[in-house]
Amino acid sequence: MTALSSVAVPAHADHDRLPAGRTLVSYVVEPGDTVSGLAVRFHAWTAEIASHNHLGPDGALRVGQRIEVPVVGRAGASTQTAMWQHPDPAREKVRRVIAGAARNHGVDPQLALAVSWQESGWQMGVVSKADAVGAMQVLPSTARWMEHYAGRPLDLDELGDNATAGVLLLRVLAHHTDRRTHKIAAYYQGLGAVRRHGLYDETRAYVANVEAIKRRLEAGRAPS
Repeated sequence: MTALSSVAVPAHADHDRLPAGRTLVSYVVEPGDTVSGLAVRFHAWTAEIASHNHLGPDGALRVGQRIEVPVVGRAGASTQTAMWQHPDPAREKVRRVIAGAARNHGVDPQLALAVSWQESGWQMGVVSKADAVGAMQVLPSTARWMEHYAGRPLDLDELGDNATAGVLLLRVLAHHTDRRTHKIAAYYQGLGAVRRHGLYDETRAYVANVEAIKRRLEAGRAPS
């Protein structure tokens, strides 16, 4: 798994070809800001922020740097808007499949969707520097582990299997951790590392972002 700032930026998010329906908001980077955190705050796609501002593969920000945030829809829109029912058909399909996989395996759909949004922006065509794949950003080794729980092979390039692998991982982690925050942290940092070292600073930021996304999902229209 990987934070959104390290996933590959899709071609449609290129600086000169932002999709319709974006409002560019100027912003000066403050201490503690991350690309994914700004995406949550402004209702934006993390990959688009990184690409539009030419931030590079690690999405690094500098305090005092002025960037433009491509806000989805009207700037300052309420969290009660249809942000989560995004008009992009591909992302809407990812949303439906992940929510369905979560329900099928007894996992909170909003949590699974929040993790996927943080990981990939509900996009399948992304691969991290660590070779995590697709909407749930699952490593091939993790997929092989999850095949034991699925009872069949899993193809991470196929949306249904990618969603199943990520959702099953959330379910397995829930059985091995006492706190929800540690389950989210283990998805990003790895269960063994969480047990040995606790949460790294970057992991705490990741957990905070996922929980903020989950609250927004719960405040809006629930996945159908």
